[in-house]
Amino acid sequence: MNFLEFKDVSKEYRSGDTVIKALNKVNFKVAECEFVVILGPSGSGKSTLLNLLGGMDRLTSGQIILNGQKVNELNEKALTNYRKDDIGFVFQFYNIISSLSAFENVDMAYRLTTSKISPDEAIKAVGLDHRSNYFPSQLSGGELQRVSIARALCKEPTLMLCDEPTGALDSETGKMIFKLLKLMVKKYHTTVIVVTHNESIASISDKVIRLKDGEIKNIETNEKPLDVEEVIW
Repeated sequence: MNFLEFKDVSKEYRSGDTVIKALNKVNFKVAECEFVVILGPSGSGKSTLLNLLGGMDRLTSGQIILNGQKVNELNEKALTNYRKDDIGFVFQFYNIISSLSAFENVDMAYRLTTSKISPDEAIKAVGLDHRSNYFPSQLSGGELQRVSIARALCKEPTLMLCDEPTGALDSETGKMIFKLLKLMVKKYHTTVIVVTHNESIASISDKVIRLKDGEIKNIETNEKPLDVEEVIW
């Protein structure tokens, strides 16, 4: 059975008499513990796809099935629990609370979910246990992104969604972040989907889904993904 499946998923936005098709009958499948990259230029539908999968928006037609659960049929309460317990989010600009320490940011997420991974373990997993009491203003961009990954990890999510997670980072720090994300797959058996416009990321993934104008352009499977260190950024 497929872990994740998009079946003829479409999303339309209306502005007066104008209909904008952000996604048009998108179909793809993802296996459990795959590291998937979704590539496409601005306006291709990447963010829309991520918002639908994360339960932050409703599709117009089609079906999204995650681990046997029809996400598009969930009511608002069930959708809130789905976002809270099943999905981990990692954003480009971290969304870290500035008045809380690294540990407190992770601990807050931990307390809001039915978590299994403690904040201490999550922070140690991303290599920040020696800076867990530091505040965001005392941390670098790469460290802030590691805090956001720890925050997502402590939920032990079924699926981790990453929206341009290295877009605000230099190449060396970006490599470090992708090593962590691949570790999430291997050590914690998390399925990871990364949305990006960076073509170099494609070679480290198990599967590449290319979007253009709201439609699937092609889907590629990498039988032997490159190690992060092998990639020319």
